[in-house]
Amino acid sequence: MLLEEKTLSTSSTLKNGLKSRHLTMISIAGVIGGALFIGSGSVIFHTGPAAILAYAAGGLLVMLIMRMLGEMAVAHPDSGSFSTYADIAIGRWAGFSIGWLYWYFWALLMGWEAYVAGKILNNWFPLIPIWGYMLAVTIALVIINLMDVKNYGEFEFWFALIKVVAIVLFLIIGSLAIMHLWPWGQADAQGWSHLTGQGFMPNGISSVVTALLGVMFAYIGAEIVTVAAAESSHPATEIRKATKSVVWRIILFYVGSIFITVCLIQYNDPHLKDATWGTYSVVLTSLGIPQARHIVNFVVLTSVLSCFNSALYTCSRMLYSLAKRGDAHQIMAYTSKNGSPQIGVLVSCVFTLLAVYLTATAKMNVYDVLMTATGTIALYVYLAISFSQLFLRKKLEKQGKIISFKMWCFPWLTYLVIALILASIITMIFEGTYKYEVIYTSILAGVILLMGMLAQVFKIGSNQTRIE
Repeated sequence: MLLEEKTLSTSSTLKNGLKSRHLTMISIAGVIGGALFIGSGSVIFHTGPAAILAYAAGGLLVMLIMRMLGEMAVAHPDSGSFSTYADIAIGRWAGFSIGWLYWYFWALLMGWEAYVAGKILNNWFPLIPIWGYMLAVTIALVIINLMDVKNYGEFEFWFALIKVVAIVLFLIIGSLAIMHLWPWGQADAQGWSHLTGQGFMPNGISSVVTALLGVMFAYIGAEIVTVAAAESSHPATEIRKATKSVVWRIILFYVGSIFITVCLIQYNDPHLKDATWGTYSVVLTSLGIPQARHIVNFVVLTSVLSCFNSALYTCSRMLYSLAKRGDAHQIMAYTSKNGSPQIGVLVSCVFTLLAVYLTATAKMNVYDVLMTATGTIALYVYLAISFSQLFLRKKLEKQGKIISFKMWCFPWLTYLVIALILASIITMIFEGTYKYEVIYTSILAGVILLMGMLAQVFKIGSNQTRIE
């Protein structure tokens, strides 16, 4: 039985315009989102200093997921990434379902990112309403994505660099404060007395498990590099490099930042759960940094713009891949002369335009309901990646294929990851904090899954990508 690569290779209509430095920063930017600067404060407030464990455990899970994804992506670089691999390894219904679920997540998130950007810009320059800034941001980033892919790469390079520089400075300043070498700020924002002063795990082990949902929401995006690498000259090499570096990126950026925060700030500081402040703002303000909130808001602005840009890029490429496999309208596979899937770019903005309308009519709370259905999509995506790697690896080994980049301790670590993801989802349902997020996301996933099964049973569209 032979592996038929009818639609696995990236189409020649997508150009290889991304350079190595672009992919390096895209892989870094994929991990660093606005959730690190803002959302992590809420996780710390509800979990206590033990939030370090939640971020470390989530980071370990992402590391294993990226290794599995890397194994498949090195063998078959594809703009559809894990959606294509699920199609090959499990069945058309799986590729259809996870591809559309992932598209929905990023398409919906773009509206939220535009809203955050609009609020920051309106706070600085209140002459234009929030929805006006949202529309301006959307138009600007759409134009970037309608151009050659190298423009997306350049944008991500510089905006990711701003995020990296900001985090490194935060780590340096925080480390100096921990060692009592920072000369300004509040007296109690020195050393690491807050790490255990009120208890390391004040709300119990269940709070750490529950925090995993917020943590996994923060980490999603690391897999974008496997999508982008398909538009580079040496995709397998870039995927290897990005996969191997995910460990130090997570430890340095996330675990390092959370460790410094819980050392310098009381975990129950009310500002931590206030989204208008953000984790970094609380810490830097306590350390006497003037205008810390405005400085951090600038970094957050670059972060949400970077996230919006990456989301739009990923959505358009996912639609392109789905269309090439017959799981989306063929018009989504249309590319311009510069290699951009322009129809996919425009269609992917549908929820962003909805967010602009809801903001203009003061009904943005409706959007929050839609966002609830994205709560556990990261876990479902990672579950699909795990099963795809499990089945595809076995099939390739049975065929005698040489796999140059492998998942460790196969299949036992893969089984362990699957078990941990399922256990986390079940725990979240019974613990109750994120019960409705899990239920609503599961309902959405079930509807899309049913559509995928119907498409396979009635052979709607193409059905080419298969292991025969």
